[in-house]
Amino acid sequence: MTPTEASEKEAGAPPTLGIGMVGYAFMGAAHSQGWRTAGHVFDLPARPVLAAICGRDESAVRAAAAKHGWAAAETDWRRLIERDDVQVVDVCTPGDSHAEIAIAALEAGKHVLCEKPLANSVAEAEAMVRAAEAARARGQLAMVGFNYRRVPAVSYARKLIEEGRLGTLRHVRVTYLQDWLVDPAFPLTWRLKREQAGSGALGDLGAHIIDLAQFLTGEPLVGVSALAETFVKERPLVSGVSAGLSATGGGELGPVTVDDAAVFTGRLASGALASFEASRMAAGRKNALHLEINGELGSLAFDLERLNELSFHDHTEPAPSSGFRRILVTEPEHPYLDAWWPPGHALGYEHTFVHQARDLVEAVAAGTDPVPSFADGLQVQRVLAAVEDSAAKNAVYTPVPQLSESDGASA
Repeated sequence: MTPTEASEKEAGAPPTLGIGMVGYAFMGAAHSQGWRTAGHVFDLPARPVLAAICGRDESAVRAAAAKHGWAAAETDWRRLIERDDVQVVDVCTPGDSHAEIAIAALEAGKHVLCEKPLANSVAEAEAMVRAAEAARARGQLAMVGFNYRRVPAVSYARKLIEEGRLGTLRHVRVTYLQDWLVDPAFPLTWRLKREQAGSGALGDLGAHIIDLAQFLTGEPLVGVSALAETFVKERPLVSGVSAGLSATGGGELGPVTVDDAAVFTGRLASGALASFEASRMAAGRKNALHLEINGELGSLAFDLERLNELSFHDHTEPAPSSGFRRILVTEPEHPYLDAWWPPGHALGYEHTFVHQARDLVEAVAAGTDPVPSFADGLQVQRVLAAVEDSAAKNAVYTPVPQLSESDGASA
């Protein structure tokens, strides 16, 4: 125990919870913000401490540590897991390493937060669920990072649906569109290689909207019919591990082995119909996630680009005055907002990671199962696999295997 920790203990301060994070790029920065901020906003039962961050490039990871406030930097994730000052391992790496790192961390007695999608294959995700179940018996917890669940408007939409405000659900429509791959000169980064990313827009964006559909409705998808396409088959090779988005000057091209876009329909367990679209080739769309849910009694709609708002239609109201109304989700009674600013003062994307950190810290302190669980991540992985299988067969309807008690599902 350091002198600072000793003095804090004497003063009655909450205990610390050491965080070790593997990965330092886009998601690493977002998760760093969440861990760094959560304890300054919420009254947490334990104080997150940024103990160590890990990456293969020593100079880059040290720069990230200094920028984001991590106390130490490692270049080998195994050494990070071995550290006594790390109790939670946060996995923010490409999907091909999720299973190996997460399972090793759980077996080493650490709690684990793993970015979405949970893995690159159903088999890997199933192994992670088994490891999480074994670790749970020893007191370790595991959570998958679907951060859009933590948008207050989305959490409030879930509450309205649970309360029966929409009645029996009939339709779910979700789209997630980006345009950063429209230019065929964009280089061949790891996200465009199946061996690292698992899939393209489907896993990157589709995983989010599949999870949102199942989270909001409280129902699993039981079958899908899909199409997928890779519009740009080859892209310029990237020059070097740390080259970021710089392409080689020699004009050498490499194959794109993932999808650029995926479109699919599905059926929920209740029989409600769903449609999904995920694309990184939608010119003009930067991070456009939109969803709408229709039921017998009303409808809900959400747009990530207006993430403090929820559109709600109560179909039981008299027709002359009924219609969609805008709910500004900034009241202290709304999810997560009792600790933030006065009503009307908006939050942003980064706050979803603060809320994610809060939820995991509270679960660890209470010893309760965090959500979404690795089993929830496995359910999404099975839908992704069914979509790929259907697309390979030119939109043949493909059943989705459902979770059972052996998968860690609740009895």
